[in-house]
Amino acid sequence: MTFSALHLPADSSDTALEIGGQPASVPLQNTDRVASRMVGYFATCMAPCRTLPGEQLRGDVTKLTRSCLGLVAEMFDRRTVPGEEQFGEVREAAAQWAREGVPLSTILRGYHEGVRIAFGLVTAPARAGDVDQLLVATDLMLELLEAVTAAVADAYVDEQHLVAKEHQTAAQTLASALLSGRGSSALARQAGIPIADAYQVVALSLSEHPDERDARVDANVAARRKLRRLQSALATVFASRALALLSTKGGTMLIPVGDHGEAAMTAETLAQLAEAAEVPLTATVVASDTDEVPESADQAHELLNLVRVGGKPPGLYEMADLAVEYQLTRGGPATRRIATILDPLEAHAELFETMRAYLGNDMNRQLTARQLYVHPNTVDYRLRRIAQLTTIDLATSAGISQAAIALLARDLDNSVTRRL
Repeated sequence: MTFSALHLPADSSDTALEIGGQPASVPLQNTDRVASRMVGYFATCMAPCRTLPGEQLRGDVTKLTRSCLGLVAEMFDRRTVPGEEQFGEVREAAAQWAREGVPLSTILRGYHEGVRIAFGLVTAPARAGDVDQLLVATDLMLELLEAVTAAVADAYVDEQHLVAKEHQTAAQTLASALLSGRGSSALARQAGIPIADAYQVVALSLSEHPDERDARVDANVAARRKLRRLQSALATVFASRALALLSTKGGTMLIPVGDHGEAAMTAETLAQLAEAAEVPLTATVVASDTDEVPESADQAHELLNLVRVGGKPPGLYEMADLAVEYQLTRGGPATRRIATILDPLEAHAELFETMRAYLGNDMNRQLTARQLYVHPNTVDYRLRRIAQLTTIDLATSAGISQAAIALLARDLDNSVTRRL
C-alpha cells in the first residue's frame, strides 16, 4: 500500500487533488510559462546544464519539460502515477542524450530539480487544512520521481551498452582491415574512427585466471569475465582509442601514436591492465607506420613466441629485449651449428637439467644443488662432464655465454620442429 493510499478517503480516488481550494494541477496548466521558467533555471543555476548548447535547451529540453508537466498535472487530476507506457518520450530523450554524451548525472539532476520546482508551485497555495492533501501530493511526487529515475537510468544504460557495442564492432572492423593491409580513409569514415599515422602494434598473451582451473566454476564463464574486465580497462586506460582483436587467450592491439600525451603501451599501463584483468599479462610491442602494420604484427607475435619459448616472466618486451633470440630465429649455418653444440648431452638428461639450473640460478652452486637435491660436489662433477663432452666450460664467462645461447638456439629449434 502506498503512502498516498493511507491518506485518501475511500471515495476520493476519482476526484482531482485540491490544494488551497483549487485543483493541484492549476499552477502547472500554463505549460509554456512554467517550462520556460524551469529551463531558465536549468541554464543559469545548474552548472552541468550551462555546457549544453542553447539550441538543445530551447528545443529538446523545453519540449520534454512541457510534456513532463502535462504528466504531472494529469497525475494530480487522476491521483495516479503515470504507467510505464507513458514514459516513452522520457526514455527516448535519455537514449538520445546518452548517444550525445550528456552525463547521466546532469539528466537526473534536471528531473529532480524540475520536480522540486513543480512541487513548490503546486503547494504554494496550501492552507492550514490541506495537510492530508499535501501528504498525498508528496507521496505522488516521490512515486513519480522514482518511476522517472528508473526509466531514465534504464534507457540511458541500455543506449550506452548499444553505443559501446557499436564502437567495439567498428574498432574490430578497422583493426582487421589495418592488420590485413586494407585500411582506408573511406573505411575510417564508415567506422567513425580516425586512422592514425602510426601505431604501437601489441601482441598480447593472457594467463589463466585461477577460476578457470577451479572445477567448481565454469571455465568458459570465468575466461569471458576475465576478457570483459580487460576490455573495460582498455577503454579506460586508452580512452577508447585502442583497436583490439582479443580472445580469452590473447590477441593483437593497435594503439595510436599521437602528439598530445595520450596513453601508450608501457610497463606501467600493462601493469594497470593486468591488475584490472586479475591475471598476469605478457606483451610485446613494435612501433609501426600505418602501412606497415601487417608486417609489424607478425613481428610482434614472433617476439611473443620467443618470450614463451625462453620461459621469460610476464611483462612488456620490445625488440631490444629479445634481439639475441630474434637473431637466432633468422636461421643460417651459424645458428644451426650453435643448436648442435649440445647434442653430446642427449643421452645425459641430468647434465641438461644441471646446466639449466646452474644458469637459471646465476651460477650459484649451492642454490643449484638444493634445487636438484644433490650435493654441491655432484654439481661440480656434472659441470666438468659438460665441459668434457661439449668443450663448454661453465667456469668461464665465455663458456657461460656459449651455453646460454646454445640452450636458447636448441629450444627455438625444438619449438619450430614441434609446430611443423
